[in-house]
Amino acid sequence: QVQLMESGGGLVQAGGSLRLSCAASGSIASMNVMGWYRQAPGKQRELVAIISSGGRPNYADFVKGRFTISRDNAKNTVYLQMNSLKPADTAIYYCNMIVGPYNVWGQGTQVTVSS
Repeated sequence: QVQLMESGGGLVQAGGSLRLSCAASGSIASMNVMGWYRQAPGKQRELVAIISSGGRPNYADFVKGRFTISRDNAKNTVYLQMNSLKPADTAIYYCNMIVGPYNVWGQGTQVTVSS
């Protein structure tokens, strides 16, 4: 059973930066995809960025040039470096892992960007 634990959320002013981390534990196959999604109040959950175990990233258009996703396979950890944050980035950020037939979610971490 795979479990995900996020950390690094918080309150930041517009233009600031935050770094989210997500550590996976349990029985993890080497081939997997990890990523970040977010859900703002009253909105559906949306993709932010994903990265394959081979290190290939994909980003939502609204974060290109501002956010960077990376991973450390030895630590089964994925990171999201968020720069130039905007109030519109305020949301709960969820870590996700797709491994084999399983789609695993973390509990989420709140990111609040003040204007």
